[in-house]
Amino acid sequence: MKLRHFLKLSDLSADEARSIVERAIVLRTDPAHHRRQFTGRTLAMIFMKNSTRTRVSFEAGMAKFGGHALFLQSSATQLGRDEPIADTARVLSRMCDAIMIRNDSQADQIELAAHSRVPVINGLSELHHPCQMLADLQTWIEHRGDPRGKIAAWIGDGNNVCHSWIEAAKMFGFMLRIAAPDGYGPDADILAAAGAHVEIAADARSAARGADVIVTDTWTSMGQEAETAKRLAAFAGYQVDAALMALAKPDAIFMHCLPAHRGEEVSAEVIDGAQSVVWDEAENRLWAQMALLEFLWA
Repeated sequence: MKLRHFLKLSDLSADEARSIVERAIVLRTDPAHHRRQFTGRTLAMIFMKNSTRTRVSFEAGMAKFGGHALFLQSSATQLGRDEPIADTARVLSRMCDAIMIRNDSQADQIELAAHSRVPVINGLSELHHPCQMLADLQTWIEHRGDPRGKIAAWIGDGNNVCHSWIEAAKMFGFMLRIAAPDGYGPDADILAAAGAHVEIAADARSAARGADVIVTDTWTSMGQEAETAKRLAAFAGYQVDAALMALAKPDAIFMHCLPAHRGEEVSAEVIDGAQSVVWDEAENRLWAQMALLEFLWA
């Protein structure tokens, strides 16, 4: 078995990403595929940031397949006493079959993977959130079919989730329009790599016009709480409300990785309305990650 890591969506080929998403759809719709093929396998989960969906989806997925997940909060491990991440990798990968890490540093994840004998999975970093993107792609395909040739509009902060959407646009052949305030756009290198599949819109309205999917995320991510007032001012005019959704196609869907702040990045009438697919999107973290683990352990 060739050792594979999943630190960003582009660690997969387009065919591999599509096959994982297709397998996730099968797992969700056909319980006959819920075999206990992970019996005897252990997933180490390192959390340096808080989590609801990432932790529960990985733990539940491992349990459904007969495996075991270990919750390792960094402050309760030797990482919290400044053990080098390379040493942690060497130890955990001798005891566990895969490592998931949720932290603030893509560079640390790369170092962890470099010293690990087992697959390392990015559960979120400051640059990418690829597990979320697999679930988002699954949700889009389930509700509206193949994304190829369609239009998605990202409204708000050009953050880690936005970066994963940028990679997905090139990989799955759709157009991504990004509307972000000045100073809050996506990473220039990640943007450049997507080429003609991504464009920066002048404002939220022009990004949303004619879109098949409208996507947003919180304006203030974990660790940015001191910037809340500044960000609320900067993002005025970037709320996804009914008026903005009305500019998209009539059958457009709304997506959000959660947690959401009603009245800030999205209005209650949108996230709780008929076009919202956020609860399917959240559930699909479970199925997409089960499919991902199957792929990495194949």
